[in-house]
Amino acid sequence: MFHILTRPLTCGDKTYSCILRLTSSPEEDAIQMQPGSSETRVLFPHSNGDDLIIQVQNSKGQHCGHALVKVTAIAEPGDKIRWWPIYSSDLDDEPVGRIQLSMKYSSSPDENNNLKHGSIAETVAYDCALEVAMKVQHFQQRNLLLHGSWRWLVTEFASYYGVSKTYTNLRYLSYVMDVATPTKDCLTSVHDLLSDVKAKSTNLLSYQENCMLAKIEDQVKKTLASVFENYKSLEESALSGMVDCFRPASGTAAPALVPAVQLYALLYDILSPEAQLKLCKFFQVAAQKRLRMHCVEIDELVLTSNEGTQRDLSTSYQKMKSLILGLRNEILTDIEIHKQGILPSCIDLPTISSCVHSFNLCNRLRAFLVACPPRSLSPPVAELVIATTGFQQDLSLWNINPVKGGVDAKELFHSHITMWIQDKHRHLLDQCKLDKANWSGARTQDGTTPFVDDMHNQLTKMLDEFEIIISRWPVYTSDLENVVADVEKAIVEALDKNYGDVLSPLKDNLTNKILGFKYVHKLSRQGGNIYSVPNELGILFNSMKRMLDFLWPTIETRLMSWSSCIPDGYATGVRLQDEAAMLRTKFRSYRLAVVEKLAENTRVDGKTKLKKIIRGSKGKESVVPSRMQALEVLLLETIDHLHTVCDPTVFVELCRELWDRMGQDVLHLLEDKRKKAVSRCKCLRVAVSKLDDIFASEMQRLRGNLLKEKDLEPPQSMKEIHSML
Repeated sequence: MFHILTRPLTCGDKTYSCILRLTSSPEEDAIQMQPGSSETRVLFPHSNGDDLIIQVQNSKGQHCGHALVKVTAIAEPGDKIRWWPIYSSDLDDEPVGRIQLSMKYSSSPDENNNLKHGSIAETVAYDCALEVAMKVQHFQQRNLLLHGSWRWLVTEFASYYGVSKTYTNLRYLSYVMDVATPTKDCLTSVHDLLSDVKAKSTNLLSYQENCMLAKIEDQVKKTLASVFENYKSLEESALSGMVDCFRPASGTAAPALVPAVQLYALLYDILSPEAQLKLCKFFQVAAQKRLRMHCVEIDELVLTSNEGTQRDLSTSYQKMKSLILGLRNEILTDIEIHKQGILPSCIDLPTISSCVHSFNLCNRLRAFLVACPPRSLSPPVAELVIATTGFQQDLSLWNINPVKGGVDAKELFHSHITMWIQDKHRHLLDQCKLDKANWSGARTQDGTTPFVDDMHNQLTKMLDEFEIIISRWPVYTSDLENVVADVEKAIVEALDKNYGDVLSPLKDNLTNKILGFKYVHKLSRQGGNIYSVPNELGILFNSMKRMLDFLWPTIETRLMSWSSCIPDGYATGVRLQDEAAMLRTKFRSYRLAVVEKLAENTRVDGKTKLKKIIRGSKGKESVVPSRMQALEVLLLETIDHLHTVCDPTVFVELCRELWDRMGQDVLHLLEDKRKKAVSRCKCLRVAVSKLDDIFASEMQRLRGNLLKEKDLEPPQSMKEIHSML
């Protein structure tokens, strides 16, 4: 040690102050002295290689320069008075001033120090006694405390020979730190021993004690770093205090965390930004360590993929899902630890870990999807989508702010989702081709073609498959609606092509136009054979009706329910409604053409021609029923045949449209009012009544109570006739 006495600075009449510090001591141990005040200070250099740094400041606290005194230059015993140059920086060759120091060097403790701390011989003796006690009581990692008579003996020895409490604590700490483990009992012991020492100023400690304290603090800091960087791998029951192998987070805080935080607060000013940042970095390192352990298998998958190795994709996706769930559990555990209030308020553990996990998980997910691209929305892929969106949603539910570059499930899967929809689009359109469609010819129980139900089932399956996507991102509803609309259009076109033979007598060369009355009237005059509705046409009509009344509305309703979550600005269902309107128009035009064909059947033979029946009655009402017998037979046969080939609802529609068409013929007869108007009206009244009876009674006979009341009411043309007659 040496004593220092300062002399005035040779820099004019200005007032200066000096700050003295040994290079081996921390900055907080620096001593301030006033030049010329004749103050005396005692310093304890670590060794002859130590240096004394003297920083000179003016009255405003501004740095003016510094002087460097090497201990080796004053190592000889005795008083020394010297002038030392002051330099403004380490690079300057010319001094800016100088300072005079009076120094006395001594290599042994002074008398007061001996009384206060005990001599070296006594501390050595104490060390020997302590070592014997530790050996007898089997001092080791999980047996750190002396007890019984040996503890009493060591305590009494120190008291009798004047060994300070500080020295005994530090010496005991030095042994503890040599076998320290990141466990609660060890860290608690260290905290209790060190807190007594830290309660005293380092200026009151001997040189030996300061050296011991510095070494112990370094060891404690390393132990604390190990605790914080492995806080989820701590295990009290393990000899080393840590688990031997990686395992999932337990969901609870390790007991060692509490004394570890107390120790950290003892060594650092926890309110300082530097200490808070240092502690935060420990937990960042901990999260990164846990992440690396979780990602071992996934990183290997990505690496081997780049090398062209084949693997079971289902297993790969399951591992990726497990990674997401594992990292979710890590954050959930951090939330539970945070709730216990163990850590300082400056440490937001869930946010720290989620930043690390979310950012790195996003990068690994992106690399994984490149290495193992999802060709379709298969069950393993769907599970990964669910897990990824769940991870993102959980962070939001836990009030953890989104991380820049963190997991964004929609952004990660968007390109794949659009590709899946496009692939499904192409596949379904391909299934509508004539050579791919199911035209088995057999009628289903609904009297429809299997093709219609097959395609509907495929569309339904597609919606089922993409429901996990729509339930999370409803915006994709519009893409699916376009697929459904295109497929529905392709279904109708396929039906037209497949049933072209039975449609050609109805359409001839007319395509994509609504059949008007003039056209169908012209068409009805072509040929003289009786027209009978083919079974295939019945299947077509039944299929169209089923699509309009059941299949398409089912899909549209489902899409509309999804679209309720889409922001304003998208007109959902427009394309589906357009396709339905076109099919409804086409279906009606086909029915009208068939009805016109059936009405033409009544004009092929004079016995069934309504105009000749009325004219041949010559105004005699009584002969009208007998003259209508042939027409009645023809209509009954027609109605019965329609019932065999058509769905009940299609059957009712065709019957009522034929009924209405017969009424139109009667209306044409009523236009001639100039000749025998009265007698003809009477005959027409009988004929109209007979027609109403034929259609109503036969429909009721075939359909019974299944008919609705409105189905038996006369159609519009008949109502007009009744009002005129």
